Amino acid sequence: MTRSSDQLVFVPLGGLGEIGMNAALYGFGPEGRRKWILVDCGLSFAGPEVPGVDIVLPDLRYIIEERANLLGIVITHAHEDHIGALAALWPSLRAPVYCTQFAAGLLATRRLGEPGAPKVPINVVAQGGHVTLGPFEIEFVPVAHSIPESCALAIRTPVGLVVHTGDWKIDPTPQVGLPTDEKRLRELGDEGVLALICDSTNVMRDGISPSEADVAAKLKELVASAPGRVAVTTFASNVARLRAVAEAAMAGRRDVVVVGRAMDRVIDVARECGYLDGIPAFRSVEHYGYLPRDKVVALLTGSQGEPRAALSRIASDDHPEIALSPGDRVIFSSRTIPGNEKAVGNILNALARDNIEIITDRTHLVHVSGHPRREEMARLYGWLRPKIAIPAHGEDLHLSEHAAFARGLGVKNVVRAGNGDIIAITADGAGKIDEAPHGRLYQDGALLVNAMEKTIQERRRLSFAGMISVAVAVDDKGGIAGEPEIAVLGLPPTARDGTPFDELVADAVSDLLDNIPKARRRDPEALRNALERGLRSTVNEEWGKKPLVHALVIEV
Repeated sequence: MTRSSDQLVFVPLGGLGEIGMNAALYGFGPEGRRKWILVDCGLSFAGPEVPGVDIVLPDLRYIIEERANLLGIVITHAHEDHIGALAALWPSLRAPVYCTQFAAGLLATRRLGEPGAPKVPINVVAQGGHVTLGPFEIEFVPVAHSIPESCALAIRTPVGLVVHTGDWKIDPTPQVGLPTDEKRLRELGDEGVLALICDSTNVMRDGISPSEADVAAKLKELVASAPGRVAVTTFASNVARLRAVAEAAMAGRRDVVVVGRAMDRVIDVARECGYLDGIPAFRSVEHYGYLPRDKVVALLTGSQGEPRAALSRIASDDHPEIALSPGDRVIFSSRTIPGNEKAVGNILNALARDNIEIITDRTHLVHVSGHPRREEMARLYGWLRPKIAIPAHGEDLHLSEHAAFARGLGVKNVVRAGNGDIIAITADGAGKIDEAPHGRLYQDGALLVNAMEKTIQERRRLSFAGMISVAVAVDDKGGIAGEPEIAVLGLPPTARDGTPFDELVADAVSDLLDNIPKARRRDPEALRNALERGLRSTVNEEWGKKPLVHALVIEV
């Protein structure tokens, strides 16, 4: 029995308006005393606009302040954009984690590979299993995706049943793991679904995604027809694809050599879970050079152009043990994530210069998405028949298109939410009632830095216009003691008239000091400001850019 003050709310803190960094809260109870669960705790990868940063995490301060009421962290599947932030953020949350065996295995493997990583309390829940956390009864419903043991969550609450899909697709032949459980989803629809929070990634694409079985068949053809070496690069977490490559190699009487630590970790967990049963042990990298060219398949990391991954090093002829020759075949069994096009293009061009055959999903069925197209989404809506739809997991364009799509299917209450929105879900409908603090954290070396800090802004300025540093010693009468120390970083070598820029800067410092009255020089702050403003102005007149200028005034 619910009190009138009890309320069910959905609060996305990441993953809406962006791809990645998925983290969503469900809360139930009166405001100020709600009990919470956190669904997923993922990361995203930084682009060049954030110099010095590789990883972006959701800012979870809203639930960290409420962590005494956080009952648990529930994981839909083991992709980095759903579990990758756990190690960094769990010490601030300190709640038990609930996930399947495969996700638990990857979390444990990562902890062993990262000294100092926290020991997170993990509760393993089988696909199809249930767990009760306070007012939430959660069922892990099997769905197909590009990683084993993905689950939609059927979350039963005193207000009604909410289905949170996570990442999913309809694939009757996923090759590894269970297909999407249509029967169970239909049963949930018959039970009555109050709200559906659904993946929006592929809502712009019509039809139905091809199956992993189709990719496996094509890979078998391509390995069999290759005259020389075959190298396949794919997402390390796609165990079905790893198995497909292994089976293609077996059919072609080839050995598989695995190159890349990320693949080694996934393969170890996949074998423990039985997903590579019947597949012979893979060869380690040192065997590569001893195998005949027509008897080897190299399974590589680096499908996204990562500079230190195996494929990038091979393409630049920088790998100590792996090389490719003209006529060898490289298969990109992956799609390029937006933002990585240039890095991947550099690898493609390097391979092409060496006359290596390149096969991608533009010409061959060597990759399929793990997300549903429109016909698959329409089927899910037909099975569940939700009263409320809240598009999730997608950029703003995806969310808007998904909202229109859901309305077109007859869902009367569609809520277009964004990160930080507090959405009340009731038997009569849903809508935004407030906004929670939210944002991004940057993993900056060993530290977490709030995205609003000036650190990254200063780095952007440094990368755009360089830096000038000047140190000046001033005596108590305002006289200049000794020569100023000047450092110029990131500026062009010469000005328009051919004068070296470091000389131009030195002359500007000398002129500025000569023109500042001694009385003003005795004020360190005034002298510092005058030097910084004057140098920025001088360089801007000559270059058209304003560098970061730091002046240090030392009183002697």
